[in-house]
Amino acid sequence: MIALIQRVSEASVTVDGQVTGAIGKGLLVLLGVEKGDDEAKAQRLRDKVLGYRVFEDEDGKMNLNVQQAGGSVLVVSQFTLAADTKKGMRPGFSTGAAPDEAERLYEYFSACCKDKGIKTENGIFGADMKVALLNDGPVTFWLQV
Repeated sequence: MIALIQRVSEASVTVDGQVTGAIGKGLLVLLGVEKGDDEAKAQRLRDKVLGYRVFEDEDGKMNLNVQQAGGSVLVVSQFTLAADTKKGMRPGFSTGAAPDEAERLYEYFSACCKDKGIKTENGIFGADMKVALLNDGPVTFWLQV
């Protein structure tokens, strides 16, 4: 399971002209699900994402996690994160989870974030989404479990 996290001042996702999720300060989480991923991996990744210290403290050092910083989370499914790009000029997706399993774990990951008391918004799995963000920093990290 892969999360590309971006510290944002604001972010939103729109489907068919309707905003399905929007946050102010927080983390945009692009989530990729691979074959063999399960609930235990989703929980470990959730803990890593929510605990990752990417927000500045009063001294300007990245010492605060999203909850300590009073931020929110916007989770967007991103199957292309599971792409195999090692050879050729076209990505392969054989390492990605089947759509039904990926959707289940995407929903589970989002629910796990909410269970930790974090305001969590979502895109719509499998939809053609338009993601807008104002990256703060820019600060972007690739997390994988």
